[in-house]
Amino acid sequence: PPTWPITSILKMFVPMLWITGLNPAESKSDLVRCRLWAEPQIAGLYMNGDFVIGGIFSIHYYTRADLNLRQLRFARAMEFTIHEINNRTDLLPGITLGYQIHDSCAEVPMAVKVAFQFANGLDPFYNDTDSCSKSAAAAVPALVGETSSTPSMSMTRILGLFGIPQVSPYATCACLSDKLQYPAFFRTIPSDHHQAAALAKTVKHFGWTWIGAVRSDTAYGNNGMASFLKAAQELGICVEYSEVFYRTEPRSKLERVANVIRRSTARVIVAFVHESELLFLLEELTRQPPPPLQWIGSEAWIMDPDVLRFNMCAGAIGFGIPRSVIPGLREFLLDLSPAQALKSPLLTEFWESSFSCSLKGSSEGARECDGSEDIRALQNPYTDTSQLRITNLVYKATYAIAHAIHGVICNDTQCDKSAKFTPWQIFDQLKRVNFTTKNGYQVSFDSSGDPVAVYELINWQYKKDGSLDFVNVGHYDSSRPRGQELSMSRANNENCYLSNALKIPRSVCSESCPPGTRKAVQKGKPVCCYDCIPCAEGEISNKTGWVSQFNVCLPKPVEFLSWDDTLSIILTAFSITGAFIAVCVTVVFYKHRTSPIVRANNSELSFLLLFSLTLCFLCSLTFIGQPSEWSCMLRHTAFGITFVLCISCVLGKTIVVLMAFRATLPGSNAMKWFGPPQQRLSVLAVTLIQVLICVIWLTISPPLPFKNLKQYKERIILECGLGSAIGFWAVLGYIGFLALLCFILAFLARKLPDNFNEAKFITFSMLIFCAVWVTFIPAYVSSPGKFTVAVEIFAILASSFGLIICIFAPKCFIIMFRPEQNTKKHLMGKVPSKSL
Repeated sequence: PPTWPITSILKMFVPMLWITGLNPAESKSDLVRCRLWAEPQIAGLYMNGDFVIGGIFSIHYYTRADLNLRQLRFARAMEFTIHEINNRTDLLPGITLGYQIHDSCAEVPMAVKVAFQFANGLDPFYNDTDSCSKSAAAAVPALVGETSSTPSMSMTRILGLFGIPQVSPYATCACLSDKLQYPAFFRTIPSDHHQAAALAKTVKHFGWTWIGAVRSDTAYGNNGMASFLKAAQELGICVEYSEVFYRTEPRSKLERVANVIRRSTARVIVAFVHESELLFLLEELTRQPPPPLQWIGSEAWIMDPDVLRFNMCAGAIGFGIPRSVIPGLREFLLDLSPAQALKSPLLTEFWESSFSCSLKGSSEGARECDGSEDIRALQNPYTDTSQLRITNLVYKATYAIAHAIHGVICNDTQCDKSAKFTPWQIFDQLKRVNFTTKNGYQVSFDSSGDPVAVYELINWQYKKDGSLDFVNVGHYDSSRPRGQELSMSRANNENCYLSNALKIPRSVCSESCPPGTRKAVQKGKPVCCYDCIPCAEGEISNKTGWVSQFNVCLPKPVEFLSWDDTLSIILTAFSITGAFIAVCVTVVFYKHRTSPIVRANNSELSFLLLFSLTLCFLCSLTFIGQPSEWSCMLRHTAFGITFVLCISCVLGKTIVVLMAFRATLPGSNAMKWFGPPQQRLSVLAVTLIQVLICVIWLTISPPLPFKNLKQYKERIILECGLGSAIGFWAVLGYIGFLALLCFILAFLARKLPDNFNEAKFITFSMLIFCAVWVTFIPAYVSSPGKFTVAVEIFAILASSFGLIICIFAPKCFIIMFRPEQNTKKHLMGKVPSKSL
């Protein structure tokens, strides 16, 4: 709690006091006394003010490493932002902000040391000759930094005890979103939770399912890679290897990681590493370069210009913070003179390393800077403001703290520079900040202290001069609807340059299985490594995932003419309509059964013909639905018998016409031999022959359900096998023989001298019947799948409609609309006939 005495808090951290230069053996009074650090002064940038904001950046990778010019730009961007805020009249009017910016050297001990300094208020810089002439400064109300996750975790655990909020522009570990462990931590960069999901979707977008993975042995690398691997697994991506290393480990460990990369079969490598670790790894790989790799980078290095010198990373893709512009920053960075550089050890080191000279009295053994040095002529990460990404996050973080301070000490018109407040109040205000920066960017934090995740998809492409540069080829926005977060600049990826510029490189453990096979995972290997095994008969492989790979064998889909099929519904409607018409004609004929036109050609045969036509229409329904044993036997036998019954009736009517004409000749008694008993007997005899054929067929080799696996590879055609083909064609052949015989007889009798000669209508009906069934045979043989059955139903319905229309339509027309022609005289030809 903020009311605890600072000495009580420090006692809790006695084991850590050596880091801050305090001697644990000193008394309580010694702790509050003004004193210098036991170790040399921490290098940094300082400016006094009414309220001092802390800052910490990894300006060196470790204590004796070269200067990281990009991180120096971040530190000076914080300076610039505070100067800009001090010049504003709408934000903290009348208040001057100061800053204390320190270098953590990317090391946890140094970061913890700075955290204690910010918490206990010891002043690290002195302008007077008397080193104790200044009293200890108050603890900072908030700080910007750190730029790495692991040091940030250590710092925020300490600072959180005092309620001192920490706003990081570059610490991305998803673990820092845990407010139970890190309640005072905020950041202006998105959490790695979103980046990991975005990287996994990008890998899947390009069809890579077999990858390698390397990570830094830090909270950033371990947590980031864990999130990525979880997201990748959900998308069906497999990992051949997952290696971890840290820059301070023995070189043998780095060599082992490099050898794993060289020997791997994966052509894609996902690197969740800090830029410092990656530089060590790439240096090792250049000793014996591996085959071309497609690098997938995290934001920690994908935008680092130091890595661009390694051509082996050409074509790398990854997510970076959106590019921005900060007006006035470049002029501020370049407005640096030798005199100003001497005021800070960091700026002195920058000046001397950039121009290879020594500022007055700063070092020995080097030429003295003579004033001819031109900082505007330098081309390095410090002066490069063309890709302001993380720099803009430093800008936003500094502004967030300023707005929080404004919310605590200012009202609508003025601010109170003498106001007393605690860091907890700044912490509460930070949770509520919501503003737009001067360069137009929205700043706010969610309940976890995180911003909305927005990234640019960055691709390393060659420029005309042969050097590599960063190119934006896509966008990721976590606020978009699920599944639409990632968008490429072009759908066909023509704007991407990958490790193989001619085509997208392939990285799979096993190639896709061909149709008709399934995957069998290789023992001891990830699911992406498999053999292709042929599917069993009657099974087909299914497709899963974004890349066409056959996973398992499933029963092939079964196809037949089902009742809910559109074609079945249409055919059923025609079938029922035909049967209904036949019933209606029967009713009309029965009602007028004593009329001459009904009695003219044996009314018994007419009613029997109508009955058989009704059965013909209805028997087509037996062809619809899933074939079964009874339906297969019923459909063919019912069709064969009903059609023979139908044609036998027509044949009987045709013979009656011929016999009736013969009976009119002198001395003829033809009708004596073909009266009603003979007609009934003939119909029965002709039909019994077809019945006998069907019985023999069903006895010897009946039609049964049959799964046709050969006609189509991707599905099964469930149909009725013919059983005995001879039986099937015997049934059809017998029907055809009777139809042809009936056609010949009717054709011969078509011109007999009657006004109403039924033979000519029978001729037309048989002509249609024969034409339909002659056409049916080639159509039946060539139709695929369920359409074979549909063709057979169509032939049944077409021939049935032909019979009922040609034979009964003229009679019904006369009965209903020409009753004056329904007389015996007219039918005998004694009255002139009118044209129909």
